[in-house]
Amino acid sequence: MVETGDDAPTFTAPLANGDVDEFTLSAALDDGPVVLAFFPGAFTSVCTTEMCTFRDQLSAFEDIGADVYGVSVDSPFAQNEFREQNDLNFGLISDIDKEIIDAYDVRMDFADLGVHGVAKRAVFVIDTDGMVAYKWVSDDPGVEPDYDEVAAAAEDAA
Repeated sequence: MVETGDDAPTFTAPLANGDVDEFTLSAALDDGPVVLAFFPGAFTSVCTTEMCTFRDQLSAFEDIGADVYGVSVDSPFAQNEFREQNDLNFGLISDIDKEIIDAYDVRMDFADLGVHGVAKRAVFVIDTDGMVAYKWVSDDPGVEPDYDEVAAAAEDAA
C-alpha cells in the first residue's frame, strides 16, 4: 500500500486530453504538484459528480501550480467522450492495463455486478520531488473526497 511520505509509483500511460497523448508522471512533476483522482468508471453518477467538482474547482489548483488528472481503467477513447460530455478541462489518464491501480493498491471489484479490476475512489497528491504528500482512499465508491482537504494538500505540496 502506498502511504503518505512514500515515493509515488511512477508510470507512463495514455492521456485523454481531447486527443490521446502519452502521460509520464515524472515529467508532469516538472510543472508542479500532481493530483491523481482515481475513479471507478466514466459515465457513472458519482464519478461524473466527482470529476465535475474537480472541473469547477480547477482554477484553485491552477492558481497554486498544481495539475489535476483523473485516472480510471476506461479506454482513452471512452475518457475523451466522457470529457467532452462533461466539459472537463483536465486530462484523464487511461489505466486500461490496470498497472497504475495495482501500483497504488487501489483495485476493487463490484463482484455482484460482475465488474472486476476497477479503481477505488482515491486521491493522491504527489509533490515535485515525487513523494506522496496526501492520500485518501475509500472502500465505498459512493463517497467523494473532501475537496477542500485535497486543495489544501496540493497547496502544501506546491
